[in-house]
Amino acid sequence: MPAIVIARQKIDLPPWARIAISLLAGGIFAVSFYAVMRALLGLAADIPSTRNVALIVHLATVIPALPLGAYVLLSRKGGPRHRLLGRVWLGLMFTTAVATIFIRDVNDGNFSWIHLFTVLTFIAVPKAILTARQGKIEAHRKHLRNFFLGSLIIAGAFSFAPGRTMWHMLFSHAPASVAG
Repeated sequence: MPAIVIARQKIDLPPWARIAISLLAGGIFAVSFYAVMRALLGLAADIPSTRNVALIVHLATVIPALPLGAYVLLSRKGGPRHRLLGRVWLGLMFTTAVATIFIRDVNDGNFSWIHLFTVLTFIAVPKAILTARQGKIEAHRKHLRNFFLGSLIIAGAFSFAPGRTMWHMLFSHAPASVAG
């Protein structure tokens, strides 16, 4: 009986790109985690939007998507682990995008410009699956690299813009309690 051999692809990014992706993803993950912990521990000012279930779902899916996506992007491709973790990552990203539809606290109940990343995610997830299934590996690779950088690195950095919820979670301070 012939053995089935799965051709595993080599790591496809130059060292400088791997270092840059690692630093950017790790930095945004660390700052995001720190901001959320500040809010949970009561160190940040009370922000009504943090009680929004959609925001909680969004943060619970997008924060773990950062290191997982970086791992999938930077690790060897083609094996069962890559496919499984890639599916989990795409599921996290899709759930994140669905949750963002219900997050409209910043723009008086309307969508803001950052919701463009939601639309891009709804396009990118099926495209990632389709290109992989069609065997268009180079297109799949390029598409997911751009999707990761755009949806997690660029959008993640913009989520810390002044006035946004993550900015408040990171930089605001809880009011001092009044001693009686």
